[in-house]
Parts: sequence; structure tokens; C-alpha cells
Amino acid sequence: MTILDILMDTLLLDMQELKKFASTSPYRYKVYQIPKRNSKKKRTIAHPSKELKFIQRALNGILSNILPVHEAVFSYKKEVSIKDNAQKHLKSQYLLKMDFKNFFPSITPEIFFDQLDKNNISYSVEDREIISRLLFWKPSRYKEYLSLSIGAPSSPLISNFIMYSFDKKINDYCNNINVTYTRYADDITFTTNVRNILFDIPNEIKKILLEEFSGKIIINNKKTIFSSKANNRHVTGIRLTNDNKLSIGRNKKRVLSSKVHHYSLGKINDDEAKKLQGELAFTFYIEPEFESKLIKKYGLETLLKLNKI
Repeated sequence: MTILDILMDTLLLDMQELKKFASTSPYRYKVYQIPKRNSKKKRTIAHPSKELKFIQRALNGILSNILPVHEAVFSYKKEVSIKDNAQKHLKSQYLLKMDFKNFFPSITPEIFFDQLDKNNISYSVEDREIISRLLFWKPSRYKEYLSLSIGAPSSPLISNFIMYSFDKKINDYCNNINVTYTRYADDITFTTNVRNILFDIPNEIKKILLEEFSGKIIINNKKTIFSSKANNRHVTGIRLTNDNKLSIGRNKKRVLSSKVHHYSLGKINDDEAKKLQGELAFTFYIEPEFESKLIKKYGLETLLKLNKI
């Protein structure tokens, strides 16, 4: 039974109906832009139609039992988070952070099926054509290429899978030189207690990327950062303190404390309070002791009241 047979059984469609829908799927996206974090540039989001999203979720459920994802990956996986990713690097002195350039848009059906072949997962030409049109969108009506969209429910799994061979090679390389490697989406992090060894890694990364993707997925050199305990170290937005703890950072805690103070005085509206509630939930997850400090400063009743909004 092929993957499309399973999909048709799940969706109660026959092959002709599935083919007809797939033929127009790359165009079934609502496209909009959002600001990039810490940048004036915009990020393009391509959100699939309700019908296509339903099919992508079904296909995602089938593929999740087939496509391998490396253990060094902490993005888009159940029961792991950015906190788990950061904790892997807590006890190391030296840190290197790197970032892939235009990660999702760089992933094409050709890359996907090439990685399937490398992992001995085979599909017929017809299956490949339909799957590619269901999972990838057409960014331009004037160009033929398809790419992975930021916004489709199936994109995270596809992005994790296509990096599997890369993740394995890099992880094996790092294990041999006493370096810890993790990846969270397009962010890759390396830490060690061996002085100067991280300086060799960027060239190794570029070499393996070239082997795996022939220059289609590359590093954004502007975001490559070397750091150590002598400087502020951050992994996926979480600060690693010199006493081996996780923190959201002093400035963010100061701002949150000020917001709680304004809430206790009735100076923020319900929408702002709900946003604050979410910010505090994340902060307490990363840094539980901060909750005790706020309770001591503003009282348990204030925090309980805020939590009930």
C-alpha cells in the first residue's frame, strides 16, 4: 500500500480526485508578510487554504511515521522545546551559533526527494509529482520552481527530515571532537570546553552542506557568532548564565516586573494583561525562581488574579 493509497483511504478520495486537487495545490495559498525579528526586512508567510491544510495535516501524520528526524534536533518535536535545546549547552564554556539563510524557501521538492533516496525511501514518479504539489507552493507565477512554505502544517516535518543526513554527519563529527551539537529549525548551536576547537566548525559545516545540497542550502554568515563565558551567551533566545542556569535576561525581567506593578495598580487593560500572562508563563517555565521573587514583591493574590484572566 503506497503513501497515496493511505492518503486516499484517509480522505475518502479516489486517485482522479486527488490528482485534480493536487494540480492546483501550489496556488492555494494566502500570502502575506510579517516583520522579521530584529530586522527591517519582511518574512513571507504562505498560508494554505482550509482544504489544502486538511490534506497536508493528513499527509503529515502519515509521513511522521516514515521520515527520520535526528535526536540532535529540538524543533517541531513533541515533548521537547527551546528550553531543552538550551539546557544541552549549559555546562560548556565556549559557544558557536550559526544560521541557515532563507531556510524554508530554500527547500525544494528536488531536495526532499534526493534526501528520500539517500535514506532508501522510494516513491514512484507519479507519487512524487502529487506529493510535491501537495507539500510545496509556487512563490511566483512567472517561475516554475516550487519551495517549502512558511505557514503549512507539513513544512516543519519536511524541513527536519531533509536535514537528517546533515544532522547525522555533523553530530558524528562533533562527538569525535568533544563538541555538543543541536539544531532548532534554522539555528544550529555548538558548545565545548575545548579551547579554540569551534573555529574549525564553520568550514566543516559548509563542506557538508555542499555535499548534501549542492549549494542550495547555505549559511547566513552575518549571523555566525562565537562566544564564551566571558560574554553573554544566548541559545535560541535563552541566556546561559555563568553559574550554569537558564535565564530570560535581567532587562526582560525588569520590564516584566514593571508590568506586574502596573497591573497591581490597575493601570493596564485586559488585552495587555492577557499578553503579560503569556509572557510570565514562558518566563516561569524557563526561570521558575523568578515567580517566587514576584510573589514576594507583589503578593500571591496579585499573581493568582493575573493568572485567572
